[in-house]
Amino acid sequence: MTVIAQETDSPYALSHLDALESEAVHIFREVAGEFERPVLLFSGGKDSILMLHLALKAFTPAPVPFGLLHVDTGHNFPEVLDFRDRTVERYGLRLHVASVQEYIDAGKLRERPDGTRNPLQTLPLTEAIQQHRFDAVFGGGRRDEEKARAKERVFSLRDEFSQWDPRRQRPELWQLYNGRHAPGEHVRVFPLSNWTELDVWQYIAKEQIALPPIYFAHEREVFQRAGMWLTAGDWGGPADGEPVEKRKVRYRTVGDMSCTGAVESDADTLDAVIAEIAASRLTERGATRADDKLSEAAMEDRKREGYF
Repeated sequence: MTVIAQETDSPYALSHLDALESEAVHIFREVAGEFERPVLLFSGGKDSILMLHLALKAFTPAPVPFGLLHVDTGHNFPEVLDFRDRTVERYGLRLHVASVQEYIDAGKLRERPDGTRNPLQTLPLTEAIQQHRFDAVFGGGRRDEEKARAKERVFSLRDEFSQWDPRRQRPELWQLYNGRHAPGEHVRVFPLSNWTELDVWQYIAKEQIALPPIYFAHEREVFQRAGMWLTAGDWGGPADGEPVEKRKVRYRTVGDMSCTGAVESDADTLDAVIAEIAASRLTERGATRADDKLSEAAMEDRKREGYF
């Protein structure tokens, strides 16, 4: 049998990051062609910023053919919300905001004893999807983040109640995606499924994508709770016996202030952040997200209920 060696240094071969970009662009275009009312979840965090960058690339010079949706807990970092609003204005995008605070004020949701609002996002999200009749929802979930995301499909079918049933998920062979769904159902789409945290940062450096300064080392008033450095704020922290200290920190992931921890760091440049992540043995969510530690199956439960 004759074996033909493959050229690995071909000038036409895609680099690792180029291949990931190509896959994501293909997914965005596939959704735009298959669905009537897609929407992109956009919080101003790094993964949603990366998704928007890829969507802009996928459709340029035409405008992005769908709007953005943010489920605002009311406990978001101000610098991230500011970045969100400036980005929307810069690109002339349409932003839908589903407010957890409005649901609490209306009596549809109740504050949790621990003060965290991330688990309260499910109802505003699912009702926003139903109200606007979105049939495809782009999310920034990546399989490297934690085990509930690791087994997720790129196209994740949700029923009329936005719930996830593993028995109804479809095989995805040769990058062929099945977007078929019944009226009232929708599909969650994850273009970054095969990216790692390191891939995200290397691509951000390659493309020189702007991010909120919270992702880089800066001095901040924080206090320690359950082994994490949290930012003091009107969300309910710190409690008695939790002294506030000034530390040089940065955030690997950004969510509700009540459950998103900072890491002590001197990484104030892209190169320094990349070097720090390359040496880390903890995923970003495993290291800094208290909502994932509520139970062994916290994210799995939220996925079944309709959030993730």
